[in-house]
Amino acid sequence: MTISSTNYFIRRFSDRFISRWLVLAVDISVVVFCIFFATLIRRNFRISDIDLDLLRFNFFLILSTRIVFFFLFKSYEGIIRHTSMEDALKIFKTIFLSSLFILAISWGYKFQFETLNFISNALAVYIIDFFLTLVFLIGIRIFAKAFYEFFNVNNLPVSNVLIFGAGYSGLLTKNIISADSRSNYAVLGFIDENETKINKSLEGIRVYNLEQAIERFVGHYRNLSVIIAVNNLSKEKRRYVSDLFLEKGIVVKNLPPMNKWVDGGFSLNQIHNVKIEDLLGREVIQTNNSSISSEINSKTIFVTGAAGSIGSELVRQLIQYLPNKLILIDQSETGIYDLEFELKGQIPQNVNVNFIVGSVTDKIRMAKIFKKYKPDIVFHAAAYKHVPLMENNPYEAIRVNVLGTRLMADLAIESGVKKFVMVSTDKAVNPTNVMGATKRLAEMYTQSMNQLEDGKTKFIATRFGNVLGSNGSVIPLFKKQIENGGPLTVTHPEITRYFMTIPEACQLVLEAATMGVGGEVFVFDMGEPVKIVDLAKKMITLSGLTIDKDIKLHFSGLRPGEKLYEELLSNNENTLPTHHPKILIAKLNTPSFAFMEIQLNDIQTILEMGTNTHLVAKIKEIIPEYLSNNSVFEQLDKSTILRK
Repeated sequence: MTISSTNYFIRRFSDRFISRWLVLAVDISVVVFCIFFATLIRRNFRISDIDLDLLRFNFFLILSTRIVFFFLFKSYEGIIRHTSMEDALKIFKTIFLSSLFILAISWGYKFQFETLNFISNALAVYIIDFFLTLVFLIGIRIFAKAFYEFFNVNNLPVSNVLIFGAGYSGLLTKNIISADSRSNYAVLGFIDENETKINKSLEGIRVYNLEQAIERFVGHYRNLSVIIAVNNLSKEKRRYVSDLFLEKGIVVKNLPPMNKWVDGGFSLNQIHNVKIEDLLGREVIQTNNSSISSEINSKTIFVTGAAGSIGSELVRQLIQYLPNKLILIDQSETGIYDLEFELKGQIPQNVNVNFIVGSVTDKIRMAKIFKKYKPDIVFHAAAYKHVPLMENNPYEAIRVNVLGTRLMADLAIESGVKKFVMVSTDKAVNPTNVMGATKRLAEMYTQSMNQLEDGKTKFIATRFGNVLGSNGSVIPLFKKQIENGGPLTVTHPEITRYFMTIPEACQLVLEAATMGVGGEVFVFDMGEPVKIVDLAKKMITLSGLTIDKDIKLHFSGLRPGEKLYEELLSNNENTLPTHHPKILIAKLNTPSFAFMEIQLNDIQTILEMGTNTHLVAKIKEIIPEYLSNNSVFEQLDKSTILRK
């Protein structure tokens, strides 16, 4: 048989199992063979010395007894390619007990033949037959398993593995890899930071420290990956180890969380590549759930932009605190439908959820909704957020982000809403684009409303950076580009962004809403900024691809309104701490409500009668620090400078 035909055979039949009846037939054939072979051995292979009467007696007694015991113990039902010690023990038990039964039967017939030679001859045959049958039945299974593994594994590329962690989880990982016949992993070594383990061996595998492992294996072995097998490893340490190897083009994998283990273990296919979100997330944020619960429980809560990335996660978390009513508003029919479908069956019986299709710019529609439901708290997450798109569509950005927010804030005052929480962005700080400027304008208007003497509503704003996996964000874009074979488009080699997971951001929004007394702009600790080009490189490596060989990076240039780095605070803003280490209060110079009302009235007029240039010029007049970048509106900044 040629190599190609052997490969075809393996591919064709590797997922099929031999029928148990065929296994039984082979086992019976082995029994028949061993009876004759044991008789020949007893007679030193002299056929003429064989007693045919004794052979006939032994043949029927042994064969019938073995078959009965095969059926009793079902030794033929195991999958041959997965033969284990348990299968071998079952065969031993079957042959041993059947041999004892054969001895008992033969002893009962000893007087029938009236000769002791018969018993002595038969006993010798039975003993020889016992060992022969045992060896052949187990040996055939081991040979079949080895045959399958040899051809199946040799058709797979070798995957070299280093296991980070030489503790219980590491040893378990090594044993699971070794036991899986469908893989072709080669465990090269353990990596551990425990000095007492380094340079020693565990089950024949050497333990290295990080520096030793990198020097010995990285660059010297192909298809190398690292499995992090320490379940209680901190996120900072996990990120450090992952970054260390990803920067060298080595794929990093994680074990499944322990709550996904079954009977104290896991399967090889549960080991997965580290997700980029794992490398950007931080330690679990601790929130005061009792305070949030007292704020939300049994209240009527509005969420605008409820079908968006932030809005929908806010809804998921709010449900846990059992509000009386949840009024979910979004202009996207499809988005609201998808959210309703997702939450079906997850909503507690005592929580009344209403899914409403509507725009925050529709005064008549929104007024009716406020009047009908009388909300206690409004989470305002509805906004246009895509920077380049809004740079080309200032009209829509202002209509929704500014005037939509104004309408919702005004209705909150009229309806006696207790708290109005606006979701803002780090792009509102020293804005360089239309989107960021409109969000800053919305911040200014809502904060000015805290000055109203007859207003009972507390206005709060929350400001944070990019959220991982949100609609239209860079990570889903990179994933799609990788699936399509690249290239990955990065606007600039030095561009950086702050990142936070969606659940983290929403947790902090709820915490800020609880602690806010009105007038605050809460700023979240976003951690360290991330270079987008590094993010792209890590995602390529995590996909098992090589940069520039399998997939390329393309620098497309900054998009309209985009800046190299984002800021959470401007130069003239100070911060105050809160009781939560991840939340600060930005101290801003908030203009008077009268001033903001006049300015927004002017914007409303320009919206109806002016041009995009007039609109942007007006915003720059209100927000002097708004300087356009890589935009057609940069000319307005030059005109302002010349006038000065």
